[in-house]
Amino acid sequence: MFKLFVKLAVRFLFKNKLYSFINIFGLAVGIASFVLIMVYVGYERSYDKFPGSENVYRVFMDYLEGEGFEPGDAMTYNLTGPTLVQEFPEVEDYVRFLYFEKMTFVVGDKIIDQPMGSLADASYFNIFNYPLMKGDKETALKEPNTIVLSQTLAEKLFGEENPMKKTLMVVWENERVNLTVTGVMEDMPRNAHYRNNYLISFATEKTWGVFHESRLEPNWNQNNYYTYIKVVPNTDWKALQSKIMTSDIEKDEEERHNIEPIESIHLYSAKPYEVEVNGSGTRIKFLMAIAFVILVLSWMNYVNLSTSKSLERAKETGIRKVSGAQRPQLIVQSLAESVLLNVIAMGIGLGLVLLVLPFFEKILDLPLQLNAHEISTWLPIIGILLGGMLLAGLYPAILLSGYSPIKALKGKIQTTSGELNVRKGLILAQFTITIVLLVCTLVVSKQIIFLKDQPIGVELNQILALKGEVVSADNDSILFTKYKVLVSELEKIPMVKSVSMAKTYPGDSFDNLSSSRGMVLPSGNDDDKNITYHYYAQPNYFNLLGIEFVAGSTFIPSAGNDTEQVVVNETFLKTMGLGAPQQIVDKTLKFWGYEWQIKGVIKDYHHFGLKSALLPLVIRYQNDADNVLVKLDEKAVTSNGMSAAITQLKNKWEEVFPKGTFGYTFLDKKFEAQYAQEQTFGQAFKVFAGIAILIAMLGLFGLTSYTVVQRKKEIGIRKVNGATVFEVLKMLNISFVKWVFIAFLVAAPIAWYAMNKWLEGFAYKTELNWWIFAISGGGAMLIGLITVSWQSFRAAIANPVDSIRTE
Repeated sequence: MFKLFVKLAVRFLFKNKLYSFINIFGLAVGIASFVLIMVYVGYERSYDKFPGSENVYRVFMDYLEGEGFEPGDAMTYNLTGPTLVQEFPEVEDYVRFLYFEKMTFVVGDKIIDQPMGSLADASYFNIFNYPLMKGDKETALKEPNTIVLSQTLAEKLFGEENPMKKTLMVVWENERVNLTVTGVMEDMPRNAHYRNNYLISFATEKTWGVFHESRLEPNWNQNNYYTYIKVVPNTDWKALQSKIMTSDIEKDEEERHNIEPIESIHLYSAKPYEVEVNGSGTRIKFLMAIAFVILVLSWMNYVNLSTSKSLERAKETGIRKVSGAQRPQLIVQSLAESVLLNVIAMGIGLGLVLLVLPFFEKILDLPLQLNAHEISTWLPIIGILLGGMLLAGLYPAILLSGYSPIKALKGKIQTTSGELNVRKGLILAQFTITIVLLVCTLVVSKQIIFLKDQPIGVELNQILALKGEVVSADNDSILFTKYKVLVSELEKIPMVKSVSMAKTYPGDSFDNLSSSRGMVLPSGNDDDKNITYHYYAQPNYFNLLGIEFVAGSTFIPSAGNDTEQVVVNETFLKTMGLGAPQQIVDKTLKFWGYEWQIKGVIKDYHHFGLKSALLPLVIRYQNDADNVLVKLDEKAVTSNGMSAAITQLKNKWEEVFPKGTFGYTFLDKKFEAQYAQEQTFGQAFKVFAGIAILIAMLGLFGLTSYTVVQRKKEIGIRKVNGATVFEVLKMLNISFVKWVFIAFLVAAPIAWYAMNKWLEGFAYKTELNWWIFAISGGGAMLIGLITVSWQSFRAAIANPVDSIRTE
């Protein structure tokens, strides 16, 4: 019997090629889109999963803002970890990190820059259970001046030689130290929010001259450390969190410690001083929603087309019933057709996934894989697909098997009120989803354009930041003199317009800003509540970046004590309540044990783009060098080429610093990189939204087919009585216009709410203009009319005699 059902199902699919193609194509594309999105979602949700990760938490700082505390800083104090272990029995161990954005390694004549590494406590491998290929986990980071390398870095430095017990030199902030290799660890996976290519023992902090004496013993003075704790298994972490927040271990009423699960950081943490730009839980929810929308639309289409086809098969069903077929047999046969069609679609869909996945990986720049052994990931996906297949096939099977054989044979099958309501619901759902997706696509695109085009208060085009580590025994003053020589030499290059030096620049890492709280204002009042952000720069820094002054001017190099000058921004004045900019120039601020004269007030500019709120900035005049900023002459570069300009800059650098590394960054590219995740999300959203709309159009095609079949005789009679093609089209299309209007009323508030939630993740956002909804409603109307009119037009031009005779 089963073989018979399969045989009949195959025969039916081959006989109805268009029906089979539309169904299989829609389901295949829907399944492929669903699987691709869920693979990406699974990857994003897999961050920081390692043996024991459920017991690991990151400690962070909350700061008092108004009447309550707000999450304020991903970094903590070097005394945080030891105190938590001592005060709370639930805390089993801790590890502290001091992060290095980049470090220069020297082995013989080989000099390389390597990003992402840390000072780390010896307890690292007890908490982060990543494999150590060589060395002892217990002792690898115990002694001062020791280092553990990643496998890739070890190969870069030592080739095929065994690196164990070998000595290398690292240079950071012009301070050198020799380290002994005590371990080699596997490269950390991409799906870790904190990745280290090397780990230097925390005890090295006491022997390396780059660190200030204040760091030598744990204290509550410098919160430059990332702290992670390991708790006793089965600890109620919410209860522990409450205890930590109310403990006031640092004896400061303006701040408190807090904890969060390490597994949640990537998607749900966006604090200042994050190690890297994290993902977004909101984006993941949006993509999951569209994945399910695409899949449900695919199944709805199948239901639409199957019920439409059931009218044409009514006589077939009547004959089978008269011949003795029972209703369960008819249901099983219909389900067999459904299962066969879905299995074919699933096979094609998975084939599409395998075909498209490499391109998907390239676009997202992520190592996405179809890991069949990850049962926890695949079981829900398989369950959803199988459950949906069964439910999608069950309704048409029950409907088809329920026709009265007498009415079926006489051609008098009529739609019941229940069936009519289902179809109305399907029409409403199709148009509602289409309008919501159109609104979301327009808003996402509009926000990304807003982020890129909105003025940020600085000019970044044709500006490079030169940065490299100088391997030299020169002290700071001699080294700075050489940097001044470099600036002078660079300014002689015809393609160079101007040169300056600064600690950081717009779009650079948050880690290159210092933050502090506690400042004596010009009025003599002591402000210890507001956090301010600091960096240093040279006098022509503002002119080079096109930053405007609203009062005062830049630093004066001839001043008696250059290190005591600062420039502040407008947000600093507002935050501190200092009044008009003109009144604050030449007044004095006191912080860090020094008096600082305010030389000028600059217009607010966006140091971190429009995703973040404006920061209260204090820019100091300091004779130090970190980034050499070079503004190129656009006309000269156009005629000579950018590569020629970079070659000349590199040659000048190597003339002044013959031993070291050279690197450069385009400021405009670095700034735009802040929006990379939003741009990728926008592209992915548009593609999948387009797929969902295409599938919705297929569903409307099915509904139109059903309507035309139902009203075939009516159309023929109207044409015999003189109805024109236009009048027939109007009759068939008017109901769809009505449903688009109703769907718009349903979709508009849904889309408005969804986009408002998404835009909450931006400090500066575009407006939800009325025309976005109008265009989306009009677009849905146009899509519906194009889809419906094709079938309607075929019915309208058909020979009415044939229509009446077949009835």
